[in-house]
Amino acid sequence: MVKQAAWKNPSDTQLKNILSTAKNIAVVGCSPNPDRSSYQITSYLIQQGYRVFPVHPTATAILEQNVYPTLADIPEPIDIVDVFRKPEFTPDVAQQAADIHAKTLWLQQGIQHQEAYNIANQHGMLCVMDLCIAVMHRLLLHKATV
Repeated sequence: MVKQAAWKNPSDTQLKNILSTAKNIAVVGCSPNPDRSSYQITSYLIQQGYRVFPVHPTATAILEQNVYPTLADIPEPIDIVDVFRKPEFTPDVAQQAADIHAKTLWLQQGIQHQEAYNIANQHGMLCVMDLCIAVMHRLLLHKATV
């Protein structure tokens, strides 16, 4: 018997609402390397008109955006925390997202972690796991492709 996941992503309607109302997105694990998907998706989000705040421990600028070493260092309210980190690091990121009162924790495609999901929910955040934010934006809001 297959064990059911204890988490469930928001519906497409909810995802569309998240993406259409968000203004500020923090990208945790954003790489300064243009070949990395985190860089490419950050570029896409900027092109779609979001204010994007890359989070990286040592970089100072990515895609002409100021980079912040942690979520707590970002001086603006954050709507979505988009995460490009290995699953084992996501509970800590979820707690940091809760600490800054983010509205949504978004774990990119291939990333799932039950504890991160639980932390997000316990703090009133929506949690999206194992979905690419750029793909969902394209599908639900009919914008230009990545």
